[in-house]
Amino acid sequence: MSKIRILLADDHGVVRKGLRFLLEQHPQMEIVGEASDGREAVRLAAELKPNVVVMDIGMPNLNGIEATAQIVKQNPHVHVIVLSVHSDESYLLRALSAGARGYLLKDSAEQDLVRAVEVAAQGKPFFSPAIAEKLLDDYMRYLQQRGLQDSYDLLTDREKEVLQLIAEGKSNKEIAALLNVSPYTVETHRAHIMQKLNLHNTAEIVLYAVRKGIIR
Repeated sequence: MSKIRILLADDHGVVRKGLRFLLEQHPQMEIVGEASDGREAVRLAAELKPNVVVMDIGMPNLNGIEATAQIVKQNPHVHVIVLSVHSDESYLLRALSAGARGYLLKDSAEQDLVRAVEVAAQGKPFFSPAIAEKLLDDYMRYLQQRGLQDSYDLLTDREKEVLQLIAEGKSNKEIAALLNVSPYTVETHRAHIMQKLNLHNTAEIVLYAVRKGIIR
């Protein structure tokens, strides 16, 4: 079984050392490089072709969000986990829009980093449990304050299936193969989902799925 190749990107050497220590306890994980700023992270990701990049959100020279966007654009097969001290939705949405597959709060890294890397290496999303719980609480409060019906119930069973698969990072072609339908049918379902839930892009679909507890 091949090892998970990891690039660490954080401007604090002590933090990188701590992350390296946590990950190197696991024989299936290999640290292939370290970056101390965003531009170096982009360069090393292109050179080293890691499976996973652990990216601090507050990097010098090029911030973690922009570095993530460049890395994912250059190589969509590299999966980025953003490390952040911010638990509010705006930072999470920016990270998802940039192409991050995971969002991990720094204060839970010791407990969750290894699992986050394992999940991200499979191309699946991972979020700190505190993030998922906060978003779900906020969503339920939003519905209660407005006396609204849960918009999820507006979706058909097939649309709910497609929603989860989109949130898990699967492409239209992959979803079509799983559901034995055409990519055009998947695109139609995607359009209906976005219209019914008032969502505008894939990042918002992922965020909605986290709020709903559909993915963790």
